[in-house]
Amino acid sequence: MALGRRNQERQEELWVATQRLPTSPGHAFYEKLNRLLAEAGFDEWVEALCEPYYAKEGRPGIPPGVYFRMLLVGYFEGIGSQRGIAWRCSDSLSLRKFLGVAPTEESPEHSSLSIIRERLPEEVHHAVFVWILTLACEKKLLDGKTIGVDSTTLEANAAMKSIVRRDTGEDWKEYVTGLMREAGAVGRDAEPTVEELKRFDKARKRKKVSNDDWESPSDPDSRIAKMKDGTTHLGYKAEHAVDLKTDMIVAAEIYYADEGDTQTVEDSVQTAQANLTDSGSDVRVKDVAADKGYHSAKTMETLAQDTPFRTYFAEPKQPAGQTHKWTNKSREQRDAVYANRRRARGERGRRLQRQRSEKVERTFAHVCETGGGRRSWLRGLLKVGTR
Repeated sequence: MALGRRNQERQEELWVATQRLPTSPGHAFYEKLNRLLAEAGFDEWVEALCEPYYAKEGRPGIPPGVYFRMLLVGYFEGIGSQRGIAWRCSDSLSLRKFLGVAPTEESPEHSSLSIIRERLPEEVHHAVFVWILTLACEKKLLDGKTIGVDSTTLEANAAMKSIVRRDTGEDWKEYVTGLMREAGAVGRDAEPTVEELKRFDKARKRKKVSNDDWESPSDPDSRIAKMKDGTTHLGYKAEHAVDLKTDMIVAAEIYYADEGDTQTVEDSVQTAQANLTDSGSDVRVKDVAADKGYHSAKTMETLAQDTPFRTYFAEPKQPAGQTHKWTNKSREQRDAVYANRRRARGERGRRLQRQRSEKVERTFAHVCETGGGRRSWLRGLLKVGTR
């Protein structure tokens, strides 16, 4: 066999027979996923769901089934941006087959994905999420009696250096310059250099960048938060409620990054119960496991009195020699804390905590790390939640 040499310049052919077009056997995973979606009638269902949001006449747009498959490709391939998803689908023959795009057709562009995302409201994306839970319920992959809750931070598509004061609209440079002039570190008409600004800002005391005082003009819904790697960025909080028996995510909520876990846990569990009900399951959530970040006396009292959920929340360790003081607390609050402590320290409570740390953290690894969702390329609480 002679050595083949790569052509540096190739003249494109004027006409190519369809028999000569390249083909692909397809990826085994995507082939099985397509068969599963076809058996469940996903394309017919989602087209009927999205039909009210399209015009009755005109050039046909991208089928909704193709749009949602491209979102799945982004998750499975670890691509966070729509531009990257569109390029990957255009470049891969197996993914084009998964989408149902013929070799002679152009795959959807990233701008088309943006248009469809703006066209379809959050309710449609949530309906698709519930449809998947319904399919899981039919396949006996959903239990729902015991769920684990945890949260993580997502980096927003906005830079810290772009934040401005909520009261005056000043950016960081204008704000620190004003402080220097008030302190007499620079003349009234003088403009300090960037190095002088940094030096003064680093040395001043009682320095705090608060969400009450600062906001991002490009993404007002983002909040200043500490990421999992210890850095400080503008971001959001993602909270998952996971079925601890089957590993299924039954609720995936997005909140402001400065909302505490004790503020959002009840909403997430109630959303999980609503999703289970909408999926056709008659199971009621009974037990909820969470880490110590979700524990507070007020939260324990609220969940014990206003909900049917039984809590297994890890309790923060008290400093040596200190105990809880119930002087100004109600008896119901004290009883709720003691009841949760008794359950969490029992054999079942310890087992649920091990399952929670294993299975809920795994979902964040799938969505944020493997799925490319740690950094959001969209802006606004609604768009990030939809994505």
